[in-house]
Amino acid sequence: MNEIIESLYNRKSVRVYEEKAIPNEMKNVILEAAMQAPTAGCQQLYTILDITDQNLKEALAESCDHQPFIAKAPMVLVFCADCKKWYDAYLEAGCKPRKPGVEDLMLAVTDTAIAAQNAVVAAESFGIGSCYIGDIMENCEEQRKLLQLPEYVFPAVMIVFGWPTKQQMERKKPERCEQKHIVHENTYRNMDGDELREMFAYKCKNSTYEEWCSAFCNRKYNSDFSKEMSKSVTEYLGQFRRDAI
Repeated sequence: MNEIIESLYNRKSVRVYEEKAIPNEMKNVILEAAMQAPTAGCQQLYTILDITDQNLKEALAESCDHQPFIAKAPMVLVFCADCKKWYDAYLEAGCKPRKPGVEDLMLAVTDTAIAAQNAVVAAESFGIGSCYIGDIMENCEEQRKLLQLPEYVFPAVMIVFGWPTKQQMERKKPERCEQKHIVHENTYRNMDGDELREMFAYKCKNSTYEEWCSAFCNRKYNSDFSKEMSKSVTEYLGQFRRDAI
């Protein structure tokens, strides 16, 4: 197993950091690595917000589901799917572009997520831990205000970085599903109840499938934060839908 593959296997989310800064040289390499990611038509349909203001970090820690470790992270990046900059560039050139639509947003989100993962892999190569913060998609009005997000810009990914503590380095990485359940050959294959139970058996070793699945559904899928995320993402999408009509 080569070093890159090994780092992908070993990488896990890190939420507790040493009180140690990330050198600017490393930070710049991480940002440059993000920008080397594959991108649709070489458009780089994203803008990266480097959050250096401590007050803003603390505000994001609150608006992103009250997670104090965000404010303690030495590096915080928000990766925005950006359909605005190209629209503005077309207008600047005297073009008559259509308004950005949902399809443009989806393409931009893909670009954004790939760039974000490049940053995570680059950080991991330095021994810097990271954690994705999906809650950046929640509380859209608050996030728009905090980050001064204009129309056609969507905060798709937020990542916090820092040097992991000894406990975090030694913590066991959560298991993953077996490949046979995740990789389908050629076409999508619906899984029956038996296979679903087999796929998630490792998650419910100390309870029944029904007990584990019900608890997980209530804690994640049907949770208040999930409902808030759904509401906020719908609001973001609304801009693209309205203008595309």
